[in-house]
Amino acid sequence: MISTTNSRHRNSEKGTHKNTKLPALGASLAVPVVSASTSMALPSHGMQELLLPSRGIRQLLSPMPSLSTFPAHTSISVSMERSASPRIVCRSGFLKSAAAVKVIVSNGRPDGERGEIRLGLPSKGRMAGNTLDLLKRCQLSVEQLNPRQYVADIPQLSNLQVWFQRPEDIVRELLSGHLDIGIDGLDTVSEYGQGNKDLIIVHEALDYGHCRLSLALGHKFMKENGLKYVSFSTGEGALEAAPAMGTADVILDVVSSGTTLRENNLKEIEGGTVLESQAVLVASRKSLVQREGVLDTTHKILERLEAHLEAVSQSMVTVNMTGSSAEEVAKRVLSLPSLSGLEGLTVSPVFRKRDEEVVADCYAISICVPKNMLDISVQQLRAIGASRVLVSPLTCILDEGSPRWQQLLSELRL
Repeated sequence: MISTTNSRHRNSEKGTHKNTKLPALGASLAVPVVSASTSMALPSHGMQELLLPSRGIRQLLSPMPSLSTFPAHTSISVSMERSASPRIVCRSGFLKSAAAVKVIVSNGRPDGERGEIRLGLPSKGRMAGNTLDLLKRCQLSVEQLNPRQYVADIPQLSNLQVWFQRPEDIVRELLSGHLDIGIDGLDTVSEYGQGNKDLIIVHEALDYGHCRLSLALGHKFMKENGLKYVSFSTGEGALEAAPAMGTADVILDVVSSGTTLRENNLKEIEGGTVLESQAVLVASRKSLVQREGVLDTTHKILERLEAHLEAVSQSMVTVNMTGSSAEEVAKRVLSLPSLSGLEGLTVSPVFRKRDEEVVADCYAISICVPKNMLDISVQQLRAIGASRVLVSPLTCILDEGSPRWQQLLSELRL
């Protein structure tokens, strides 16, 4: 038996779910159920019916549903957004037998009429923190007035709303049209997007959130040869215990460092990596083509991300070097292949006062070198006469064109 899961669910499923809030995309009202007699009140003009699909019950509400059938500590979010069919969203598994609760309302506004552009970001965990840090380094700081709210802004991008959502919900809302752009893990996009052509990966390597979807074996299974019959089952977390419990022989799980696997006597199969994943910038094809301003905003975000990610891999090195001319000094530096810079180097005269006269017998060379080549580059510069080495970090390198942007336009046939 092979057991599969997405490990991103683990933190959200553990423990009690007291007063859990599940925001809809729009102003929402969370109503925690603290006793069997708790009831919920909504504006009567917006309520027509309550649908409990798993029971097959359709109950007309006049004017309000009772929540007496719901267990304690269940939390229900009521969307007050003017959409075609606003919903009460209740986390599945917390009603005794109902998998979903849906409220049909009238006089709603179709979602396509909203004016703002929406960017979905992870709401919790390491992924959320790393995403905010990256945007801040790209000069796109997210301003959230109230940490308990799920909406924020990026002042540098007008008409953009940031919505904090669970990673899997970012994908769902992109597909439903409630979000236009998102930052999420490739593994989550692949799992919940299911190959939907409406999802376009705009930037495939944001360089954080690295993990892999990998097969891992227990000791007993490793002693056997070959596979004859295989069955699959799914789990919601702690899959590493499955082989020891006898519920599975092989697990397919999202792995970061592999420490948890090793501590549970599991071994990854060589060549058993199904998917290499990291954070990606993803967008809705429909929004890019049909919604005004989405394509332009996506271009701005992509440009900032590319500019920063290229810059952080480089260092600016400035040295002084004596020589007969700027050309002679440049020729000396460029004779070393590793010191060619991004597009060459800059040579400027250094003016100094000597014996009451101003002379320019020294030159300053500025050159970009990869960070992983910094020590070697400094040694090479010193070997050809460089002195006073200055190393500066780079925050942004803006290129004239972007291959990713051109690829996106080509895919959209624009």
